[in-house]
Amino acid sequence: MRTVLVTGGSSGIGAALVARFAAAGDRVWFTYRSGRERAGRIAAELTAAGHEVAAFEFEQGDWVSHQRLAAELPGPVDVLVNNAAVGSETVRRQVDGGEAELAAVFLKVNSVGPLWLVDQVLPDMLRRGHGVIVNIASVGGGVATFPGFHIADGMSKAALAYLTRHLAAELTHQPVRVAAVCPGAVDTEMLRASTLDKLTDQGRAELCARLPGGRLIEPAEVAELVHWLTTPAAALMHGAVLDASMGLGVHPGLLSAREPVGSAS
Repeated sequence: MRTVLVTGGSSGIGAALVARFAAAGDRVWFTYRSGRERAGRIAAELTAAGHEVAAFEFEQGDWVSHQRLAAELPGPVDVLVNNAAVGSETVRRQVDGGEAELAAVFLKVNSVGPLWLVDQVLPDMLRRGHGVIVNIASVGGGVATFPGFHIADGMSKAALAYLTRHLAAELTHQPVRVAAVCPGAVDTEMLRASTLDKLTDQGRAELCARLPGGRLIEPAEVAELVHWLTTPAAALMHGAVLDASMGLGVHPGLLSAREPVGSAS
């Protein structure tokens, strides 16, 4: 049985990842920053269903919290999924001051935190002769540029893509694989807070119509891809930074287009 550590596992893509790995028979440990009750409910429900799941409170990007998590984990990690992140609105929950602090928080949580986690689990993976690391970045910054989005947000996701490539280069002849996934517009609390909740019903419908496939991506779809990347079948993907946006990464202008592509003029 593998042990999988998923950061930010109490909602959105993270919760879907926890469910997917548990369904595959893996032991799953996941972290949460807030929402202790929700995290406890997820762990309790999956445990009651016969899975090995546990939740750990964690402040990503805070070194003391990183040390505490390392001490609390019951054993070694076989698969690390760096999923926890802040977005253009959720970042404000961690900012006491004004706009000047936003950039630092974006980079601390979205970039430095994942790097520290890798540094914490990678040596043991190498000693034990196996391991997989998957970084969840974003199509914005990780693949494409979206003017109007917070520049530090994009920078932090670009850093995750670089971290993936750099690690993959260093680990070319080692028994640990690394890859990154860059999702597009996924139906999550983060997207709702940053974008969807600010729109009228008509505005949301128009936005979805502009997206590839005319819809939002479901968290479970991203979880399925991430799970596959951790299987032996995905060995060829070492170092890959995958555009998982249904095509938004190659056509970022869809977000600002006034009409769905192909609509009558």
